[in-house]
Amino acid sequence: MALTFLPFLFPGVPHVRCAFQCRGLTPPPAVSAPDADYAGGNLSLDVNDAPESVRARRRALAATLGVDDWVELRQVHGDALLFEPDPADPEQPSTLEADGAATSRPRRALMIKTADCQPILLADASGRHVAALHAGWRGNRCNFPGSGVDRFCARYGISPRDVFAVRGPSLGPTLAEFVNFDREWSEDFRPWFDEQTRCMDLWSLTRHQLRQAGLPASHIYGLDICTFANPAFYSYRRNHACGRQASLIWMTTPAQAGV
Repeated sequence: MALTFLPFLFPGVPHVRCAFQCRGLTPPPAVSAPDADYAGGNLSLDVNDAPESVRARRRALAATLGVDDWVELRQVHGDALLFEPDPADPEQPSTLEADGAATSRPRRALMIKTADCQPILLADASGRHVAALHAGWRGNRCNFPGSGVDRFCARYGISPRDVFAVRGPSLGPTLAEFVNFDREWSEDFRPWFDEQTRCMDLWSLTRHQLRQAGLPASHIYGLDICTFANPAFYSYRRNHACGRQASLIWMTTPAQAGV
């Protein structure tokens, strides 16, 4: 079973690999199809998709990446970050409630599932530690990108100047509408809010929060692909009942560095 990914490599960071999954359908299926909102590469067992089809895709994922195992989270739109969590059973939904994970173990992939939220993947310059964060708008509101970097650095004795970050496909700045800005945000976030369109530039906000945490501007990357606007990705705002795409980061062993 083929799964479609956008590969990403941090320049100069050894042994670290990233993959951002696409839904894999262009054009999208006919809206009349009963499974149209899940068709493609949905990897979540927590949505209304056929479990056996999802499990088959998850088995294909492990084979495609060539990793030993992966860490999956039950994402709850908070700021909990787990260090060195045990791998997940690919046949079952995750029971680990958190929105971030970090590891120093090679060939263990960290997976974030999204359908508009931002997947943020972190690596230190030595290529010995990686982390994956899930940041919906609530994650931005509680500054999870910044606090996640702080805790990642503290745990592994890393300077934020040596951390790299990449943000994957997510809801773009012209479609992240918040009609209740005054109730849902605060004046601190006004610089990223467009009064005319009532949209938040969450991409720029995340970059700002990572910069405030100490990452150099040259270490922050973004795949500026809007999930709402691009039918090759699942989007909750476009189709409330929909699948989830995976974003993953892992370390290879030194022998695999050229793969």
